[in-house]
Amino acid sequence: MKYYHIMIAGVGGQGNLLLSRIIGDAAISKGLKVRLGETFGAAQRGGSVHSHVRVGEEVYGPLMLEDEADALLALEPLEGLRRGLQYLRKGGLAVLNTRKINSFDTNVGVAEYPSIEDIINSFRKLGARIVHHDFTKIAEEIGYPRLMNVVVLGAFAGIAENELPFTTEDLKTAIRNRVPSRWVELNIRAFDKGYEFSKKYSEFSI
Repeated sequence: MKYYHIMIAGVGGQGNLLLSRIIGDAAISKGLKVRLGETFGAAQRGGSVHSHVRVGEEVYGPLMLEDEADALLALEPLEGLRRGLQYLRKGGLAVLNTRKINSFDTNVGVAEYPSIEDIINSFRKLGARIVHHDFTKIAEEIGYPRLMNVVVLGAFAGIAENELPFTTEDLKTAIRNRVPSRWVELNIRAFDKGYEFSKKYSEFSI
């Protein structure tokens, strides 16, 4: 493996930054180089946030080029589509949370929110492998909807298990080291729920 690039797309408050650091820690534990970069929208909470995670034997810059992402973790559908169109390579993997959050521009009518079906079809036209689900619902069933980001990470870990340069256990160790102790058990549970979902998923498509 020379490089593995992951884009994390969502809105403020969804936990993009935590995921990028967990993934980075897992990669570092394997002796790999990691560079992280973030771009923020106008609002701290509710504005767009996307995180670049670049992993490899030698990685020099924090931001990936267009069409360079091997995987996209889309915590919010429209933000995921925007970043996917820009960064996801053909044949790349998109893990899409289908729960919508209206952003500033959709709220004020500057942009129209496409249907989830249209978003999924756009990924398919890109030649992406897409896995889509309301991962927020899984987090709600645990009792903590804000853990959706970790559910998505667990699903990604299961789906991409054979292509990632680190293991599921590496990610879980990184969670234990990154999350405050009182939240570790719940975060591991959320990760496991996402991982379990990935092993039952029957609509994986390209």
